[in-house]
Amino acid sequence: MCTFRNIGLILLLSLVATASDAQQRTYNKLVWQDDFLVNGLPDSTKWSYDIGTGCPRICGWGNNEVQYYTNARKENARVENGHLIIEARKEKFEGSNYTSARLVTKNKGDWKYGRIVIRAKIPTGKGLWPAGWILPTGKVYGEWPKSGEVDILEAVGFAPDSAFGSVHTERYNGMIGTQRTASLIVPNLATQFHDYEIEWTPEKIDFYIDNKLYNSFKNEHTGSAAWPFDQTFHLIFNIAVGGNLGGKLGIDDAIFPAQMRVDWVKVFQ
Repeated sequence: MCTFRNIGLILLLSLVATASDAQQRTYNKLVWQDDFLVNGLPDSTKWSYDIGTGCPRICGWGNNEVQYYTNARKENARVENGHLIIEARKEKFEGSNYTSARLVTKNKGDWKYGRIVIRAKIPTGKGLWPAGWILPTGKVYGEWPKSGEVDILEAVGFAPDSAFGSVHTERYNGMIGTQRTASLIVPNLATQFHDYEIEWTPEKIDFYIDNKLYNSFKNEHTGSAAWPFDQTFHLIFNIAVGGNLGGKLGIDDAIFPAQMRVDWVKVFQ
């Protein structure tokens, strides 16, 4: 979930992206899932936590967000009534004025190629930056963006009716304004659950929302600068607060607490 340099580029691509009915998927064997059926903290056999601020000067990652990601704290991450709830809160904690959670499957759920489907309800409100995305488990090609990133679902609170799907690589990334991204209008983003999906093969990564194809990134076969996606990746869920993109128009403190609810996540190979 790395910053976009040019939000105008995103909106332009959202206009030209062609949505079409989903075709037959390549991967249909279920290999990993979490249905979030047991109340309490998320299943520790499947999920760990990235802990700290979103300021790269302090922790080496992030996009200058202002939240503190907590560790196994139910106020910020819990399973409740069949849903994973990630909750961003307005409160002082470890020197920050906001708290949230960043859950990861690293070394507990790692995959090379496959289909990842997330059924989720995403919060909106100025200053929020929720996402479900994948990062490389090993940085074979180097630090971000050289080893790649894929944003399966991403939203910014000041655009409450749009969901984004993006790819970042050394050649195509948000820091230089060349990221490969598209968006789809989802009017009830915050009030209803939707299925956010990628299918990642050796040749391409396709992005779907509710079985609607709206973005596709193809392997150019020109090397890792354009296609680092021949390694294993793990899943991340988080709500960032503020930051280079999420805080572009400020933060509305009246929206807190804000929740992202995940009904289930499934991985097919």
